[in-house]
This record gives sequence, structure tokens and C-alpha cells, in this order.
Amino acid sequence: MPAPMKQTVRRPLTRSLLVTSATLASLALTAPMSLAAPSPTPSASKSPSASPSSSPSGSASSSASGSATATPPANTSSVGGTRLGQAGTQVALAGDAPVLPKDLTSRSWIVADAESGDVLASHNAHWRLPPASTMKMLFADTVLPKFPKTTTHKVDPKDLEGMGSGSSLVGIKEGETYSVHDLWLGVFLRSGNDAVHVLSAMNGGVADTVKEMNEHADDLQALDTHVVSPDGYDAPGQVSSAYDLTLFARSGLQKADFREYCSTVTAKFPGETKKNKKGKKVRETFEIQNTNRLLSGDYDISQYPGIAGVKNGNTTNAGATFTGVAERGGRVLLVTVMNPEKSDHNEVYKETAALFDWGFKAAGKVTPVGELVAPKGSAQASAQPGANPSASASGKAGQAGGAGDASPQAAVSAVAENGTRGMWTALAITGGVLVLLAGGAYLVNRRWPLPDLVRRRR
Repeated sequence: MPAPMKQTVRRPLTRSLLVTSATLASLALTAPMSLAAPSPTPSASKSPSASPSSSPSGSASSSASGSATATPPANTSSVGGTRLGQAGTQVALAGDAPVLPKDLTSRSWIVADAESGDVLASHNAHWRLPPASTMKMLFADTVLPKFPKTTTHKVDPKDLEGMGSGSSLVGIKEGETYSVHDLWLGVFLRSGNDAVHVLSAMNGGVADTVKEMNEHADDLQALDTHVVSPDGYDAPGQVSSAYDLTLFARSGLQKADFREYCSTVTAKFPGETKKNKKGKKVRETFEIQNTNRLLSGDYDISQYPGIAGVKNGNTTNAGATFTGVAERGGRVLLVTVMNPEKSDHNEVYKETAALFDWGFKAAGKVTPVGELVAPKGSAQASAQPGANPSASASGKAGQAGGAGDASPQAAVSAVAENGTRGMWTALAITGGVLVLLAGGAYLVNRRWPLPDLVRRRR
């Protein structure tokens, strides 16, 4: 029998966020975009998404055999700031700011403040590399709002066609019926390519879904990204960057359901319908665990204090990739790490944890080297988390003070459901709402509803 679900306590962050309107903030929009991202270079080999990689390669043009001499291109995108387009490590230390961790071997990484969007430090931030299953963040941010979580779907054999050999699977069975809630748990916890393909089938098919993902990436100004497969499975020309993956995470975390799924450690998943000894058809469940080791822990790495998601991946071409979000002392950081050269077990999580530790110590002591830009059509400040959140299509969770709200609510919550969902609360600061309808502008002082998921292993 599967172990019972462990409920976790989630509380809102204590840090307020100032969001200004497009009318006011557009005057200060200064993010440079002088260089377009280079065209993706096709990769010859394919490999399973989120599967162990014995020989990662470092770039879209690298071979599957791996090469420690892989170097970033001379010219990359400068979205978010000119320094982010420069090769190598970018950091501006001052005073008593701590030095960066030693022995960082990842080909690309970034440390950013999730609320302000400031990039505290980066290394080859716009290097276009295979993303592996971290691409599922963009898939979720694109598709998740479309279907209420209570919607059910009976799996047709055609739904599972086209998956790459050796794909990571949650265990979807043909002819069985699953809820959208089940499918998203399979995507986030087990990185199930089968769950991605079923959701893509519900969304009009893989081709339509890929088209929408590329369009959404463009809207987010994630110009390093080219989607070929919605699940992140290695495919010729499929690339992204540490900068873009961080944009996807930041956008996805505006959605309550996205936050719920990416922070869930264990859940029950429907099994196959079978006849019991009495000849009666029964359908039991089995337990699935999140493969994000900073969230679930492992024999050689502990759960990271304050971790709240987001997504990991591993393929032959991509190596290990990971984007994480964590909170400490009221500050929320996003860290993305791509393809560590060091082959130690869980190295991608160890380097991420080291960058988180540095970021929390360095915040406020370093000069930002760039910024996470706003989506197209938005003012710079409206890209701040919480400015224009997207509520779940299920209608069970909403956000206060979203863009376009004529009368922003002070607080909205979503209640725990079936042991896999905790309570999420978004609080508006007292007196922090000022609506200026005549000028088409509004000012909202609010908190970003990210959970505190500090867990201690017993």
C-alpha cells in the first residue's frame, strides 16, 4: 500500500513588492536588446528526457560524447543587460560581499532575485544549450491555465505516440482515465513524458503545443529558446539558456497551480484497473516522489532550507539541468544551473545549493549585472511577481490585485485538496492599493505568495 501523503505547511512570504502600471514604468524601461539570439545549431543525437546521463554534451553543436573544451559563442543575446551577453562569469562585488563559490563547473548558471528581477551574478547566461526536462516549465506555463484540474481524459493509444526511446515515464496506461490534476503531478514529480504527451493531445496535439510554446517564449522575451519537443527530449535544434529557463520559472510561479505542483514532494497516482481475487475491477494508486533532490533529498544531499521547486532535467545532450526557487529571511531567489562538467552524483543540485547560499549572503551587497526582463507589451515593473498573476483554470485559486483588476482583492486562498495541496495565501499590504483609472495606472503594494517549504528529514 502506498505511504500516506504528508501535508506540509505553507505560509506567505514577508516581503512586499511594489508594482507600478505600464503607463508609469514604461518611462524607465531600459533593458537593452541590442543582440538577437543566434540561430540554434542542430544536434545529431537523441536521448531520453530526465534520464541519467553518462556523457553529457555542452552545447547544441557538441557531440554526445561530451567535451570539457566546449566554449560559449563570442556573441550571445544581451536581453536583460549587456553584461549578460558577455562570456564568462559576471559579478560586481563590493565591500564585504562574499566571493562566489569555488569549484563551480557548470557551463551556464544564473542567480537572480525573483521579486526585483535583479541578476546578482551569472556565467554564460545566454549560452544556448539543450535544456532537457527543464523545458517542461515552459510547457506548464503555456498549457496549465487551459484545463480545470478536475477535467478527465481517457487515454487513446495515439496520445502516447512520438515519445522518444527511453523517455522518463510516470506510468500512463492506454484506455485509463486520468484527471488533469493527476497528469500535472506526473509532469512535475516524475517528469513524465507520457503525461506531457497526453496533455499535448488534449491541447490539439504536439505540433500545436510546440507552436504555442515558441510563441509564449517569444512573449516572455526568452529569445534563446527554440522548442522542438514539449517534454524537453533531446531533438535537433532544441535549445534554451539559463536566462530563459529562469524567465520560465518566474512566469510559471505566478500561477497558484504551478507553485502547488512544483513544490509537491510526494503524491498518489492512479494505477491500472485490474480484477481482484473476487473478480471485481479495482484501481489502486501508487506513490510518486519528486525527482528534484533539493526538495526530496537523497543519500548524499539534504533538502535545501526554504526550497519551493522548480524543475530538473537530465539528457545525454543536455547533461544535468536545474532551476530552483528558494526563500530565506523574506528574500526569494531563483537559480538556474546547466550541465556541470563535474560528474559527481547530484552535482547539479550541489552547485545550485552553493549558489543559493552565496546569493542569500550577497543580496544587497553586490551591484546587479542585469535583470530579468518583462514580457512583451508589459512595463518593466509589471514583470514583478504578482503584477499580473494567472489564476488556475479550475477557479479554485486566484490572486489579489492582478493587472486589469478594477477593485483588487486583499486576500485570496486555495484550500488543501486530497492531501496534495497546501494552503496558499496572498496578502495585500494594508492601504497598499491605489487605483488611478483616469490615468490608466495603478499602484499595488503586495506580497508574492510563494510557500515556505522548509522540511527536516527525520
